[in-house]
Amino acid sequence: MNLNKISKSLVIVSALLVITGTTCSQNISDMRSNHPAAKDNDPGEYRISRSESEWKEILDPLQYEILRRAGTERAFTGLYYNNKNPGIYYSAATGQPLFASDAKYDSGCGWPSFFEPITKGTILYRTDRSYGMVRTEIIDSASGSHLGHVFDDGPPPTGLRYCMNSAAMIFVGTGQEPPAIVKEYMELHATEEEKNAVREFTGSE
Repeated sequence: MNLNKISKSLVIVSALLVITGTTCSQNISDMRSNHPAAKDNDPGEYRISRSESEWKEILDPLQYEILRRAGTERAFTGLYYNNKNPGIYYSAATGQPLFASDAKYDSGCGWPSFFEPITKGTILYRTDRSYGMVRTEIIDSASGSHLGHVFDDGPPPTGLRYCMNSAAMIFVGTGQEPPAIVKEYMELHATEEEKNAVREFTGSE
């Protein structure tokens, strides 16, 4: 193969890599969701409120960077991106139920992806203008902690892709004992809708 053909091949491969990375990244080109179900509704006040020093004591460094500073873990590195076990995903900040495993799907982007939250009120939305873009950030409604972003390229029935950071969540498999943070949230802070959704999914009383 001559040098011209090699050069052309390298250009094509480079272009494909850029396109693939751009399509799947949370931070490069995915833009704001215009879906009616993903409009700004962040009230700025939450059921669970802590100082930043308290959050630092509760969360590990990666959790703090993502949940409280809106960081993003690298694609394909998160604990749950390839998790296919049945169960419920809870907020690592509060123990609030976020997603059931039957709403999880493989979007190919390297982050855990879901097409709908476990209840309508568990996720709040706000405009994210970081990195020179306008996107729709998603936060847990109990504490306002950052979870990821939502986009309009998801599957039916919602057409949404909730692109999540694994470090922002705690997964409790079906039949597993929930950790203390989840038990405390469900006993002290959970709405009736959240309690009913967890009961319905787990089959518990």
